[in-house]
Amino acid sequence: MKRSGSQERGPLERQARATLREASRNLSAVERTCTASLAAAAEALIASLESGGTVYFCGNGGSAADAQHLACELAGRYLMDRPGLAAVALSTNSSSLTAIGNDFGYDAVFARQLEGLGAPGDVLIAITTSGRSASVLNAVHVAHACGMTVIGMTGPLGRRFAASCDHALVAPGRITPRIQEAHIALGHTLCELVERAMFKPPARSGRRSTRRPVGRTRRTARS
Repeated sequence: MKRSGSQERGPLERQARATLREASRNLSAVERTCTASLAAAAEALIASLESGGTVYFCGNGGSAADAQHLACELAGRYLMDRPGLAAVALSTNSSSLTAIGNDFGYDAVFARQLEGLGAPGDVLIAITTSGRSASVLNAVHVAHACGMTVIGMTGPLGRRFAASCDHALVAPGRITPRIQEAHIALGHTLCELVERAMFKPPARSGRRSTRRPVGRTRRTARS
């Protein structure tokens, strides 16, 4: 039977409400603190993709899931039907991860891949809630050596990591789940900004959206 509004709520419902309110407050803080950095990161990402660059994502655990999620939003689609974009999550090739981890150590699993894949003009989106993940920090170092732009996503304790990135999205949050929720909101917004900037809105006829004219020349290997 449905309870009346006057009946006392159970402990699980009270906890659910409290947790959702905390998450909502944290996302409001994201808007206040991250908007300018998010716009700057989007500009860098758009410039890379329009010039033929590739965006790579890396992270561990929940951040690896976020990396794969956001890569597929760009490679497939986010909100509109449009051509695919060059986006790769470095956590998806299990053979590469296990071989590199076995031969070079886990801290090299992303950096080693970037040594072979990264090129000037590409972008790395590096995700670490703590800012201390060695595998992500090493990837940032290699990305810069390759001439790539680095967009970092971290939490309040990752200020040093943020300073090593070209653009940093430092999500508020006192615990990891709040930071991860902020990261996916930031990532979704980044995907939407890219789509809106690079493609025309879908036509009423249902035809595919078209990309605005850009030069996409084949890049030469870095020296």
